[in-house]
Amino acid sequence: MVRKELVSWLEKSVFLFAKLSERINRGRVQFGDYSRQQVQFLIGLYLGGRQKLKDIAAREFVPAPNLCTAFRKLERDGLVARDVDESDRRNTWYSVTPYGAETAKQFMEIFHQAMAAIFKDVDKEDEEELIRSFKSIYNIFVKLELKNA
Repeated sequence: MVRKELVSWLEKSVFLFAKLSERINRGRVQFGDYSRQQVQFLIGLYLGGRQKLKDIAAREFVPAPNLCTAFRKLERDGLVARDVDESDRRNTWYSVTPYGAETAKQFMEIFHQAMAAIFKDVDKEDEEELIRSFKSIYNIFVKLELKNA
């Protein structure tokens, strides 16, 4: 069955990417006083723009109170701004400050350098094949996301 094979390859890829991510995080990437999770939230907010806390929590699969805790330091350090929705005080909006945007870019550059180091020994032919494959996978995922939005 095609779907079974598809799911199997996706599962293998997810686990392989998780191992790759662990390799990057293990000693290669330092984010100063910020946890990997705080950096992930900052970059997600930077890339996604102003968002409600509940939407960020749903996307990140994190309970809202845990997200508030993670954002507290980012807010205190001037990286993230928090606004309570005056029309519905149950909603809290988060956005990246200009300083937060610059910091997110720096963190992304650190991550990109770590990724480049991992792939430095990939030959040109394999690199081109990876690029083609990732573009194709990305485009298919975008289609799936649009269908399921």
